[in-house]
Amino acid sequence: MLRDFEDAHGHAIYDYFKKKTGYEIIERDDGYVDISGGPAAYFREYRDWGKHEKEAMKRVKGRVLDIGCGAGRHALYLQNKGFEIVGVDISPLAIKVCKERGLRYAEVLSITQVSSKLGKFDTILMLGNNFGLFENPRRAGWLLRRFKSITSKNARIIAETRDPYVTDNPDHLSYHELNRKRGRMPGQVRIRVRYRRYATPWFDYLLVSKSEMQEILEGTGWRIKEFIDGKEGMYIAVIEKSVISISSVI
Repeated sequence: MLRDFEDAHGHAIYDYFKKKTGYEIIERDDGYVDISGGPAAYFREYRDWGKHEKEAMKRVKGRVLDIGCGAGRHALYLQNKGFEIVGVDISPLAIKVCKERGLRYAEVLSITQVSSKLGKFDTILMLGNNFGLFENPRRAGWLLRRFKSITSKNARIIAETRDPYVTDNPDHLSYHELNRKRGRMPGQVRIRVRYRRYATPWFDYLLVSKSEMQEILEGTGWRIKEFIDGKEGMYIAVIEKSVISISSVI
């Protein structure tokens, strides 16, 4: 759980919820600073979603876990469609906003705290670029194996990310090279979020190409079913449990 002075993301969301104002500054560990799309994006209505997000909603089934639920826009949409959905986020203020907006089940939890205590799920959502919460390949493998134990036999993960190579920004390209020299994946960014006097701790956020995602999934018990393309390198992966044939284990 983030302490209040660390909850920059939550304060930006809460201020936008109450006052329709707010912003987010993203600071990268090489000194690069940018302004995010802003908290307004976390409250976007279905009619304003990207086509790939709308298409992804058609793949949701059963009981749902929304990891990194933010202000709850995906969770609330699905709840209104009759799904039982649990939203989790590391930000206490984000969860407060979700509850005030009417999300019935919401808890302050990080992705590493997700466990069988929440019950079994048929769909895990990691939208809003939240494949990045895996942080790095090793942690992704560990978490994906954990997700196997809290999901049903035919469960799926619906995860969104951005292909880091779809850019001509020289600052991003030089960062890719810096990461290669450090033995990190090119799209493994180390960032923190700032808003007013609040700042999150530094954390890794993983951006991957489709081929890199497939490599990360190898040996985890999960495989790509399909990709749903968005704009400017964004895409959503529908990930299902691998089927092991009897002959392969005899």
